[in-house]
Amino acid sequence: MWRGEQPLVLASKSATRLTLLVHAGVPVETVAADVDERALQEAAGDTDPAGIALMLARAKALSGSKAAPGRLVLGADQTLALGPKIYHKPASVEAARNQLFELAGQTHALHSAVAVASDGVVLFDTVVSAFLTMRPLTEETLASYLAAAGPRVLTSVGAYQLESVGVHLFTRVDGDHFTILGLPLLQLLPFFREQGLLP
Repeated sequence: MWRGEQPLVLASKSATRLTLLVHAGVPVETVAADVDERALQEAAGDTDPAGIALMLARAKALSGSKAAPGRLVLGADQTLALGPKIYHKPASVEAARNQLFELAGQTHALHSAVAVASDGVVLFDTVVSAFLTMRPLTEETLASYLAAAGPRVLTSVGAYQLESVGVHLFTRVDGDHFTILGLPLLQLLPFFREQGLLP
């Protein structure tokens, strides 16, 4: 379906984002985004989780556009927040366990941002939020989940994949599937259509 002369460039290591784009009929090449996320966040002094996600998505797109001149480059980021507290990918299974206990029985927000840049100029950006309510968790339930999920708990900001065994952790989800997976496709694809890149 893609009408561009060259594939979209994805400035991300995320296999999930790559898969979402390819399944949507968008050919993709990847480049590494040279972005120190924590340093950028600290320098900006931003404590708004949605604003942080958008800032990082823009930084990744701009970084990628330096490595791919003349190309459309997509950057994306996602933050998870419970009230004012922002979570990052857990560094260990024990950290994932502790994080999941904090989220249990409560509603947290996932803020997914995307930006498209070319030659150092951001052409499009947006951030979309989803709200997920996790059921109360017992020690036994959590141990069973961690055993089933394995090392995948370290690959996402929430220590879960809703599209996999992580679905057992939730009682309610408000938001679209793509936003939860970290790429707001329903907002991105109209931009590509406006550019004549999709029918």
